[in-house]
Amino acid sequence: MTTIPSRLAQMTRVSSSRAEARLRVIDLYRAWVRAAPEICTIYALNVTPAYLRSSIRQKFEQNRHVTDQRAIEVLLLKGQQELQETLNCWKQPDHIYGIVLQNNQRPHRTFLQKFYEGRDEDAVLPAATGVV
Repeated sequence: MTTIPSRLAQMTRVSSSRAEARLRVIDLYRAWVRAAPEICTIYALNVTPAYLRSSIRQKFEQNRHVTDQRAIEVLLLKGQQELQETLNCWKQPDHIYGIVLQNNQRPHRTFLQKFYEGRDEDAVLPAATGVV
C-alpha cells in the first residue's frame, strides 16, 4: 500500500457539546476497529485482528471516565494522530507492540516492597509504554 500522508488528514476542530464529542469519539473508535486488519497486515504482527481490536477497546475504556471537554478534545486529537501515523507506516512494529498491545498497568506495590527492591518503578517508565 502506498503511503499518502494526506489520506487521513483532518482539520482540527472543537466539539460544541459533549454529545458532539461523544459522536467524534465513536467515529474515531470505529476507524481504529476497521483499521485493525490493515494494521496487522502492514506491520506483519503476530496477533489476530480480534486481539488488536480488544486492545484498542481497552485503550478507549481507560479514558471513559474523562468528562472535561478540553481533555476529551486533546484525547481525540492524539487518537486521530496515532491512527494517521499508524496507517501511514510512520511507526515501527515495536511501537505498535509497545503502545497498542501492552497493558500499562503495573501491579500495586506498597512502599516497603518498593524499598526492598531498591528502586521506585513509578518514577521510571520504559519508553515503549506510551505513558506520558
